[in-house]
Amino acid sequence: MTLYINCCAREESRTDRLAKAVLQKLGGEFTELKIYEEKLRPLDEKTLNRRTALIGQGDYGDTMFDYAKQFANADAIVIAAPYWDLSFPAPLKIYIENIYVTGIVSAYGENGMPVGLCKAKELYYVTTAGGPYDATYSYGYAESLAKNFFGIPTTHLVKAEMLDIAGNNAEEILSREISRILESGF
Repeated sequence: MTLYINCCAREESRTDRLAKAVLQKLGGEFTELKIYEEKLRPLDEKTLNRRTALIGQGDYGDTMFDYAKQFANADAIVIAAPYWDLSFPAPLKIYIENIYVTGIVSAYGENGMPVGLCKAKELYYVTTAGGPYDATYSYGYAESLAKNFFGIPTTHLVKAEMLDIAGNNAEEILSREISRILESGF
């Protein structure tokens, strides 16, 4: 099962359209998690203390671990996150904060370094940008987490950029990228 993490706030999102092309190319069924519709909250002192105690007891049965289990058990991951203010939307960070659970998505090896426990072999990071795209604080972050902490060895950046530059035809740029994905892949 592919997990589609949809971080698109707008109903007519260009990023979502691009991600749907990725999902179509991948084929098969997928589960969509609409981040803006979930009741995710940043971790606070009370939640952190509770989570730490449960992890210490090896008790992962609490519903607070459901997102982490879903992420860790996915065969592939597709993240759709528009490029906002040089990064991704804040709810994606909150989601990551909630899924990064030692014992579910990662563990610590004998040398103290993280070892990923996720089943997925590939993560697709899909984004659109009104201007030029800089992957440093968006895809770069997701790629590092996937490879160094989650155990997901392969990541793909799928993007359409320069969509809102005067004189550019956003629909043409987006359609061209969607066609490229559907015809030749990533």
